[in-house]
Amino acid sequence: MEGLVKAGERPVDRLNRPLHDLRISVTDRCNFRCTYCMPREIYGRDYEFLPRDQLLTFEEITRLARLFVEAGVRKIRLTGGEPLLRRDLPELVRMLAAIPGVDDLTLTTNGSLLARHAAALAGAGLDRVSVSLDSLDDTTFARMNDVGFPVQTVLDGIDAAAAAALTPIKVNMVVRRGINEADVVPMARYFRERGHIMRFIEYMDVGHTNGWRMDDVVPASEIIARIDAELPLVALAPNYAGEVADRWAYRDGAGEVGVIASVTQPFCADCSRARLTADGLLYTCLFASTGHDLRAPLRGGATNRAVAEQIRAIWGARDDRYSELRTRATQSGRGLPVVDPQRVEMSRIGG
Repeated sequence: MEGLVKAGERPVDRLNRPLHDLRISVTDRCNFRCTYCMPREIYGRDYEFLPRDQLLTFEEITRLARLFVEAGVRKIRLTGGEPLLRRDLPELVRMLAAIPGVDDLTLTTNGSLLARHAAALAGAGLDRVSVSLDSLDDTTFARMNDVGFPVQTVLDGIDAAAAAALTPIKVNMVVRRGINEADVVPMARYFRERGHIMRFIEYMDVGHTNGWRMDDVVPASEIIARIDAELPLVALAPNYAGEVADRWAYRDGAGEVGVIASVTQPFCADCSRARLTADGLLYTCLFASTGHDLRAPLRGGATNRAVAEQIRAIWGARDDRYSELRTRATQSGRGLPVVDPQRVEMSRIGG
């Protein structure tokens, strides 16, 4: 097959990190206005989202995904924006699930439309879902999502995903000081009782529009201490090299939780993720300013081999380690790195 990477040619970057995970944003639109991702004062009524003709088609996404798999990717995650706003998404899932070599095909969603689509996604070949939910309390949740969306609808979506065997389900909670840190233990307890995995995420300085401050970060160590005080925990080893979450098991054997601590405990050294925006820009870091255009060669008639070589060259030149540099700067007293105003926003690359 044209573009196929031969055995032993799996690309690594300048820090010897292999390409393993691909996150594909299928839309930049979302029906929430979460304060840490799409603050309403920026993404208001007049905000111009990508026109449809600039979005990668399902065929273009599948073609690129196949080339990434040939370069070593084994895990594909669909994101947004809110990916379930993309029309006919189960058809894309079906196309991606048919690619040989994809070991894990997953989707991250805010859960608002999950009850409606869970069965179709499972039938198309999706393996599992991760659902973003920042509180079980409607008032607190509304402060985070800024649209007054009810918690129960998200919980119904989680139940539908479980019924469709899109498991193990992971529930992602961004923890922000002064807003929802008191909900950490209730969230852990609720989803432990239902057999789902909680993931607590430190509030991150992605993009430049969310008004991020270090004072708003609840460190992973504090999150774990809160849970451990009521539901004793024991540390677990990673499932695989490059896993982003530090894993903890309940001592009584009733499941696990995880924390994603890119602010206080950076994991840049093992990062194996590439990110593709809905309009075909390849980013090699969550905190990057510059994307590499893959849509233009696709639509300009480039061969698979040419696009594959471009992907390999981009990854081979990669030396991103922003979180490590940020942590070193703050620990040394030099303050935070200057934020590039062009740094890509969370809503474009899905986290």
